Amino acid sequence: MLARIGIAALISLGFLGQAPVALAEQDHPVVVELYTSQGCSSCPPADAFLGVLAEHEDVIALGFHVDYWDYIGWRDVFGSPAFSARQKGYARAAGRRSVYTPQMIVQGDRDVVGNHPMDVTDLIQTYRDLPRDVTLTLQRSEGGIVRIRAEALRDPGGPLMVQVIRYQPEASVEITRGENAGNKLTYTNIVTDWQVLGEWDARAPFAAEVPAKGEKPVVVLIQHKGPGPIEAAARLR
Repeated sequence: MLARIGIAALISLGFLGQAPVALAEQDHPVVVELYTSQGCSSCPPADAFLGVLAEHEDVIALGFHVDYWDYIGWRDVFGSPAFSARQKGYARAAGRRSVYTPQMIVQGDRDVVGNHPMDVTDLIQTYRDLPRDVTLTLQRSEGGIVRIRAEALRDPGGPLMVQVIRYQPEASVEITRGENAGNKLTYTNIVTDWQVLGEWDARAPFAAEVPAKGEKPVVVLIQHKGPGPIEAAARLR
């Protein structure tokens, strides 16, 4: 499946040629959200590329499965109306009336067609070295609790939404109907739970504790309302 992505695109992205590094060395991971559907024939190359991105610690790759393709004959087993609503929120914030799949949104700020890897990698490079106005740390404690701590280094320019996301690292699905009928497709970092903890004005440090809910990885995003640009992101595996 990677052949469909294009070797040149992978070579062009410098960090894809490097071994993954420890999470502690990555202070500013770039968030890539893929809006996809098992009922979309254009999505498998983007799903495969998300799997490539997920191997690298300086990217937090998240697969949001939407439900608006379900009507054509196959119900996406990971699809959620909440994820469709999140994608539509991005469209409204950008002044657009429609959504599409596969769509990748990078750092909550820019979007690109998900099966155009060169465009995606260019955006990732753009956001990798930008300074951050917010620091964020996560800690998993005994008793299945995740401690969240955040602090604004500078005024981020408005209230921020603190969100907790949990995902399933990988799953394969045999699709028997719809545009992808007859294919067994593998999906990566499948978002299973998205929770908005609340709004933070960033005037004082933020602290919260949430249940880990099992062994699934936990991601925290601190993002401008809209949804808009992501100021900070962190992950616990």
